[in-house]
Amino acid sequence: MPNKLQFESSPYLLQHANNPVDWFPWGEDAFEKARLEHKPVLVSIGYSACHWCHVMEHESFEDPVVADFMNKHFVNIKVDREEHPDVDHLYMDALQAMSGAGGWPLNMFVTPDKKPFYGGTYFPPKAMYGRSSWMELLQALHLAWQEKQEEIELQSNQMIAHLKQASIVSLNVSERHITEKETALAANNLLQQADAVWGGFGAAPKFPATGSIQYLLEFSHYHKESAIASNALSQALLSLDKMIEGGIYDQIGGGFSRYATDREWLVPHFEKMLYDNALLISVLSQAYKITGKERYKKVIIETIDFCNRELKDDKSGGFYCALDADSEGVEGKYYTWTWAQWNEILPDAHSALLAYFGVSKEGNWEETNILNVAESKDAILAKFNMEEEEWERIYKDAKGKLFYKRQERIRPGTDDKILLSWNALMNIALVDAGLALNETHYIREAERHMDWMLQAFKIEDKEGLAHVFKNGKATIPSKLDDYAYLVKALTTLASAMVKPEYIVEANKWLQFVETHFLTEDHTFYYFSSDIQKDIPVRKVELYDGATPSANAVLMEQLAILGNLMESGKWLEQSEGMMLAQLQSSLRYPSSFARWAVQMQRYQKGLKQVLICGKDANLKLEEWRAYFHPEAYTLATKQEERDIIATKGKLQEDKTLIYLCKDFACRMPVSEIDDLKL
Repeated sequence: MPNKLQFESSPYLLQHANNPVDWFPWGEDAFEKARLEHKPVLVSIGYSACHWCHVMEHESFEDPVVADFMNKHFVNIKVDREEHPDVDHLYMDALQAMSGAGGWPLNMFVTPDKKPFYGGTYFPPKAMYGRSSWMELLQALHLAWQEKQEEIELQSNQMIAHLKQASIVSLNVSERHITEKETALAANNLLQQADAVWGGFGAAPKFPATGSIQYLLEFSHYHKESAIASNALSQALLSLDKMIEGGIYDQIGGGFSRYATDREWLVPHFEKMLYDNALLISVLSQAYKITGKERYKKVIIETIDFCNRELKDDKSGGFYCALDADSEGVEGKYYTWTWAQWNEILPDAHSALLAYFGVSKEGNWEETNILNVAESKDAILAKFNMEEEEWERIYKDAKGKLFYKRQERIRPGTDDKILLSWNALMNIALVDAGLALNETHYIREAERHMDWMLQAFKIEDKEGLAHVFKNGKATIPSKLDDYAYLVKALTTLASAMVKPEYIVEANKWLQFVETHFLTEDHTFYYFSSDIQKDIPVRKVELYDGATPSANAVLMEQLAILGNLMESGKWLEQSEGMMLAQLQSSLRYPSSFARWAVQMQRYQKGLKQVLICGKDANLKLEEWRAYFHPEAYTLATKQEERDIIATKGKLQEDKTLIYLCKDFACRMPVSEIDDLKL
């Protein structure tokens, strides 16, 4: 008999709807039941593409004996971490404080008033790996609840006090501005962590680390004469190149997996997340803008094609969260090839293809082949004495056959939630690609997508926007990252086309954030709003995780909108955030990469390029050839009443270009080439 999850829209929750466990979704109903029945609560957190979440479900949550014990002695809640990232962050912090460990599934036991007292990740059905079995743990916690409740209450109160204290940011505010020496120190710190052979940073598992790559790209651009600029650029490009050549990149269908399990980027964890692909499109667009390398253009196009083909909802135009790692219960089965499968599709394959993709009878992973660029195209041409034209014909023919044959396989599951935050990142990626490649159709696609988002994520009769869109409905109040990324998407899109009304919309949502998320000391912003009442601790998130720190993004946007609106309040807030984070960000740039990126732009000098007049479109297109991340561009054909920076800058029958800084503008010029940045 289905449990209460049958009425949910999350694919992850629906996967558990037929478990014999009487799961509740996150909400007050479960905690009210726990209070009335005087039971502890299990909050089990995961996501649809989580391999070990599926394993634990099959081993334990589908077991009637285990489920009966859980139902009798606990109130059980299932949480999709992507729907409720604030709940996930809170209880993950608790787990790390308890054990130093983390990961998913996250199983946290809490009191009826949501205070955590014990937690863990995956538990096996029988004691192994040095862990208790799930049933042994349940029995021990039930007994403890019966016999040591005062101790548990004390422990949980202490944990909540610790979490509240940890959410108070210890400020180390600098009273000075950033020096070039400090930005070089941050670059050096990143280079010391870098893998100079295989790219990326640190040891396996390896994640894309797009923020660190972006910092090095921009450092190399700003400091061309610096001794370490060449190393910074080389390391950034090496990281991108090795990912593109590795198994983490889908050589047949495009798109990147979440991370690689090895140093060489060969063996991915095969799930594909929207946010990873969006962030990689953006940083590849920067790399293409700086280098003009065709391989980056090719991968940008292939990755956007993947997102449009595999992650886009045809009806709404929104983008889904992810593709699972597994198909038919086997991780990577959709993407890998046995020797027999390869020969069935390409029986007369040229040896050059085997060498290029690294295909062998033995395979390179669990007796199958993960396709990767084992030898470069230039090496293949020399090795097999081939002309490039012949190679391209052979390569494209083989790739097409493999792609169409793969389409016949059982596809990995799709997490078809549409999240505002991740869709905003994808919107930014489309604009970044459009600007870098000078492909206006990507910008038009972003415009349609933005107009849809602004309507779809409205919650009827409620203030603010929704975090989730599913089955035609907007649900769950938005978090800080939803608003931060949306504001950035609006200003990014406004900079790419003559549509200044997006600036007005961005300013509206920034004001909403100021009202509902600002901390009591007015320094940073909480992850959840003051409207939300369902979590015991509001947290301040400063680190970059898999996605950028929302506070770092807001620091950037406060500066952009502060200059356009000539709002000293916004600029003061942005600079205060920057100075509060200055030392941490430059000392530990891999953890605070987006802060460091914006600080580097501050050091260079934030500017505004205002293009005003009847030919604003044409001049804006000319501007695309330039790369100045520290300069925000706005084009308009008329004076915008709500955008103070444009006032008095329109002259009849002329198009003038202004370079502005600190509320002051140079004399206007008529040609982009005459701007001296």
